[in-house]
Amino acid sequence: MAGAVLMMTSGVAIVGSKAVISQATGSITQRNLLGDAGKTLAEGGSDLKGPIDMLLLGVDARERWAADDVRADSIIVLHIPATHDQAYLISIPRDTEAQIPAWPKGNYAGGVDKINAAFQVGARNGGGWEGGAQVMAQTIKNMTGVSFDGAAIINFGGFKNVIDALGSVRICPKQDVKSTHMSYVDGKPMWNADAKKTGKPRTPVVHKKGCQEMEGWAALDFSRQRYGLANSDYDRQQNQQQLIKAMAKKASQNGTLTNLGKLNELIKAAGKAFILDTGGVSVEDFVFTMRGVTGNELIMLKTNGGTYNAKGNGNEALDEQTLDMFRAVRQDKLAEFVFYNPEVISNRK
Repeated sequence: MAGAVLMMTSGVAIVGSKAVISQATGSITQRNLLGDAGKTLAEGGSDLKGPIDMLLLGVDARERWAADDVRADSIIVLHIPATHDQAYLISIPRDTEAQIPAWPKGNYAGGVDKINAAFQVGARNGGGWEGGAQVMAQTIKNMTGVSFDGAAIINFGGFKNVIDALGSVRICPKQDVKSTHMSYVDGKPMWNADAKKTGKPRTPVVHKKGCQEMEGWAALDFSRQRYGLANSDYDRQQNQQQLIKAMAKKASQNGTLTNLGKLNELIKAAGKAFILDTGGVSVEDFVFTMRGVTGNELIMLKTNGGTYNAKGNGNEALDEQTLDMFRAVRQDKLAEFVFYNPEVISNRK
């Protein structure tokens, strides 16, 4: 997700030819993440000439957790129109009520649950991240009608190294945000579980309001917070979109994508953090096709008006405007939809 988004959203000329890009991206792990949710030939799935839709999934997989007990807490649809000069990010709330399809490999007969559980269903019984992504992609296709050209899974734990390869990213918190995951011990940021083991005094990590350059650990921690935010998970969705945009802008502005050494360093870091599916198209063709989209051209969109649309049972539903937005994605009329519904645009910088 990170490396793919960063390169695909570069408006500058990526150094070298497709052969150079192929060499740089050769270490990226590729898997079938889409299953039956990939675009058909009739939908333009045989090439990248038309609109491009990618499913981006963020998972919080820690070493002490079982590999088949992971949920996708960040679910983003990346839409690039047929003109290939713009990109839109649309987050799907993790608590959205969804009809998860039957998955025999995981001994699952199908049923209703929060959408982030779809990944866990597919990961069961050795299905792993590949199975998790396939069930998630099919669940989203059934809900929105959107089929995908590609997909990527990012492990939040590896995200830090990608940001560190960039040096830092510029993030603009809208409010002071106290971390529920990390504390300072002797001035050093640590996971709370590790900080407690030291027996030393702990100071809360607080991400201050206002624009600032964040190191990898801080940017990652900030993007994972939802408690204490005005709109909880909806603010977190926008913060995660903001982080992706900040990374894309940094990569296109600091010469990373035109310097082979920097590019290789970035790809090496990204390769350890994510898994990619380009729908049968080579990675170099995928990157080359979308080289006209810049970090500045990433438009972040809000679902459900940016706040909760509760069903009364602890779950949420996509409201009519959001369903119309996904209909516009299918028809490649998202720019027109946004023009007539400007309130869906996130005000994050």
